[in-house]
Amino acid sequence: MGYKSLEACIRDLDKTGQLIRIKEEVDPYLEMSSIQLRAYEKGAPAILFEKIKGCEFRALSNLFGDVNRSKFLFRDTMDMVQRIALLKKDPILALKNPTKYFSTPKHLLNALPRKISKRSAGLVETTIDKLPQITCWKNDGGPYVTLPIVYTEDADQPGWMKSNMGMYRIQLGGNDFIQNEEIGLHYQIHRGIGVHQSKANAKGLPLKVSIFVGGPPSLSFSAVMPLPEGLPEFAFAGMLGGKRMRYFVEDGYTVCADADFVITGEVMPHDVKPEGPFGDHLGYYSLTHDFPLMKVHKVYHKKEAIWPFTVVGRPPQEDTSFGAMIHELAGETVKLELPGVKAVHAVDASGVHPLLFAIGSERYTPYVKHREPAEILTQANHILGFGQMSLAKFLFIAAEEDNKDLNIHEESAFLHHILERVDWERDLHFYTKTSMDTLDYSGEGLNTGSKVVVAAAGDKRRDLLDDFQAKVEFPEGVTKGKLVAPGILALSCSAFESYESAEKEMAKWSIAIKEILGDQMDSLPLLLMCDDADFVSETYSNFLWTTFTRANPSHDIYGIDSYTHKKHWACKGSLMIDTRIKPHHAPPLILDDQVEKRVDEIFKNHPDLAKL
Repeated sequence: MGYKSLEACIRDLDKTGQLIRIKEEVDPYLEMSSIQLRAYEKGAPAILFEKIKGCEFRALSNLFGDVNRSKFLFRDTMDMVQRIALLKKDPILALKNPTKYFSTPKHLLNALPRKISKRSAGLVETTIDKLPQITCWKNDGGPYVTLPIVYTEDADQPGWMKSNMGMYRIQLGGNDFIQNEEIGLHYQIHRGIGVHQSKANAKGLPLKVSIFVGGPPSLSFSAVMPLPEGLPEFAFAGMLGGKRMRYFVEDGYTVCADADFVITGEVMPHDVKPEGPFGDHLGYYSLTHDFPLMKVHKVYHKKEAIWPFTVVGRPPQEDTSFGAMIHELAGETVKLELPGVKAVHAVDASGVHPLLFAIGSERYTPYVKHREPAEILTQANHILGFGQMSLAKFLFIAAEEDNKDLNIHEESAFLHHILERVDWERDLHFYTKTSMDTLDYSGEGLNTGSKVVVAAAGDKRRDLLDDFQAKVEFPEGVTKGKLVAPGILALSCSAFESYESAEKEMAKWSIAIKEILGDQMDSLPLLLMCDDADFVSETYSNFLWTTFTRANPSHDIYGIDSYTHKKHWACKGSLMIDTRIKPHHAPPLILDDQVEKRVDEIFKNHPDLAKL
């Protein structure tokens, strides 16, 4: 089956016991987002808010909050979409197994959007201030659209065939935006919309933008899928939803007739205004910066429209389930896109983009008795040049020949495997002064930072220490050591002041720690210089989050007995990563106590929420 609308999807979820309705009035300022955060944490069904303070529309959250629910939504099309994705990259598959792909052509018809008249679409016009003004975190710059589908077209080749849909956050108000006339459009580097804006700028033309909100679940999901080159997201939405997407064109804007809401407007070349702050998926605020200003043209909505939203914050959140579903649909295509790569995993606990784990293969030198990283270095470069993976700061890659059973999603076991084999004199490869995720503030400037590849292959070199007891006092400035996992030691250190002082501290601490560890040093290959060793070691998730969101490889990696040989940096002893909070870092997200008390009462008094 395919859903014609979000309303039809909600009816199906309600009928199958996968929906909770909240009929009491809720506040879009912090309260709705707090309910969603708690609902996701407790594994709740989708949540329908039927009465929003100051707004006539209903809202839906947690729609994609469970992978099994996403599979349920796309139960009739998932297998077909996976087959088409593979066929797109390797057409010879159809010849090898024609019965498997025989039905593909009829399903491809759903990829052709259907143009209709505006009148038959039945949309009504409204204004920005009438939309749900949902503010998720107390220091956000204003209300945001958190599940927007931003549609743009190529100025050189207009039309849906060369269109792009992406999920780029939209600030509806606050800051210096003129209410109902201007909104903020935030998109990160390496996004398809950037290409479209560059082409429009080159022609001196405004970029026409249509923002879709709601509609069949396939519409939202298509905006975040890493699709093969040449397959428009608007077409994929029809394939995944099992029904052709409908649209009309008015005043030069493409309007999706199946969306619940549509905001149209234009972005003039180099026209920007401050956007943010915004509580983001790394678990910190992205701060206020100049981003494209969108001049609002028209705002449409369906009758009885429903506003879907989500909340992002420190993982795991609903976008974690998004990522898992994307892997279900597109995971196999990675092997076709990246020769020799067996698996890639963006580690959610680290905020997704900062940390990648990968398994490659050393196929070309089977005659070598003692394997060393060779082909996996080439594969690492392929990975860091592939789509959103290019935003990664840390990439750990292993060779499948060393352990055929290695599971990339068992994060502690994977890193254990790496640390047993890594040679810090050989296996570190830095990329300095390069681009980085817009949301990552571990570098010293927006979009700027560094990367490091740790490529480990070959025989096991060491046993990792699984019990640590400090026998002597640590040096001044280091107060405590706690084992995070075998081979990983967190050390509480004095607060970070500057990179100049950090270099002096690390030089002093490395000498002292070498003496303290003695013959244990080789079995502790990774040292974390942190603000709070108790917090870092409390859970493996805490370790992944603090280490890889707060460190910039070129600036924050040190080592015991480090040296540089012909521009290759290395260390003979343990690797040290400075994971302390730096003055230029963005602040972490913190819940509002008063709002949490109100939400406590909502959960306590609601018959379904109280059972969670």
